[in-house]
Amino acid sequence: MFHVYLALSVAGAVIPLGCFLPWLGAHGLALPLLLHTAWATPVSAFAWADVVFSGVALLVFIAHEQRRARTPWAWLAVLALFTVGVSLALPLFLALRERARTARAIFA
Repeated sequence: MFHVYLALSVAGAVIPLGCFLPWLGAHGLALPLLLHTAWATPVSAFAWADVVFSGVALLVFIAHEQRRARTPWAWLAVLALFTVGVSLALPLFLALRERARTARAIFA
């Protein structure tokens, strides 16, 4: 599963960034415009609210997993969440967790 999660991480970074970078190139870091555009229609507001809620749920999941069983480099998933989004952060954290589980099983 590690390789599956890793492939999903790559896709979860490339696809959303491929959609966002042209907008960023055209408008720069215009945060007010970004927020206005994100909430401009009911459909975009739905999608944005879904992503924000998923991000909060992922942060809770990572925090819980870190208390239960430390995952090395888990902070990378949190960084990925705030720089790219859930599409990268979730599969990245699952890959890191899978790698840590495998290492614990080998050395146990």
